[in-house]
Amino acid sequence: MKLSTLLLVSLIWTCASWGETLKDGEYRIALPEHKGQLSWFIDGYKIVENSAKPDGSEIGVRGRDASGQRTFLGFLFLVREASPMTGARCREAVLAEEKKANGTLKIITTAEIPRSDALPVALVAYSTANRDGSLAYRVRGFVAANDLCGDLEFYSGKPIGDDDPSLKKAFLSFQLDVNHVPQFSDVALFAEILFRKQQYRAAAPMFEKCLAMVPPNGAPFKSAKFARRVMRDQAGMSYGISGDLVRSRSIFEKGTSEDPDYPMYYYNLACADAGEQKLAEARVHLQQAFDRKANVNPSEAMPAPTEDDSFTPFKGNKEFWAFLKRLEAGK
Repeated sequence: MKLSTLLLVSLIWTCASWGETLKDGEYRIALPEHKGQLSWFIDGYKIVENSAKPDGSEIGVRGRDASGQRTFLGFLFLVREASPMTGARCREAVLAEEKKANGTLKIITTAEIPRSDALPVALVAYSTANRDGSLAYRVRGFVAANDLCGDLEFYSGKPIGDDDPSLKKAFLSFQLDVNHVPQFSDVALFAEILFRKQQYRAAAPMFEKCLAMVPPNGAPFKSAKFARRVMRDQAGMSYGISGDLVRSRSIFEKGTSEDPDYPMYYYNLACADAGEQKLAEARVHLQQAFDRKANVNPSEAMPAPTEDDSFTPFKGNKEFWAFLKRLEAGK
């Protein structure tokens, strides 16, 4: 099963917790199988990249302001140490690695934001030299507890410090909630990041896990049925792309029994059939899919089989190819 053969669900994934109504500029990230949620507020930035590690130990988000002069990086990650972490310990460990990687690192200031109602934030401002001799300026804050560490970094080609009003506001809002239990939205976001990074083998079981976590109202989707369709599609596709056609087929077959009106389960089964050279079975599943084409999800459309890499290898089979064209023509 190839990526281009599949219906990729177009979703707007942000680093917000979907189950809540968040203010503009509010960010929240969590790991899929570990308690804890990192949050902060910084207005005027646009998310340009998300990242996640296949083992579930780290999630990150990168944002850039409208001028393109400032960028932030937010990370939540597990620390493989026996002793409980603090923001200061996390800061020192990260800086030690930074110094090994770049000998030009020069610390400008260090500070701490003590708080009675939240974990303290350990701050550091420093500069490093670029290859062309110019300087890059960074301000970072760390919050940590148990085996979790949160890292919020701002960097720019122009001098910045922790006394900058907008950065100060961000670090004052920077918090780690160690009691947060991963929700449907947390796991789904993590899985989708892996999927988009082509880490399909790691994404597949996370999408499958989401099927059992869909909330009764399906939020942030329009309904629980829609949410389950999306998660099942993504799980089956991820298994299929990673080469596990048996698991992929099992997921889609279960979908046809639980939600028999949805066409994409049948279409993806046809893709699996074609991958196993089973054209007779592919024809059956494709016919079943197009018989139900009126039931695609909102914003979706039926794929064109004649443009699908699952079926183009069989273009020389005149009978099969004529069948595909009739399906597309609605005949």
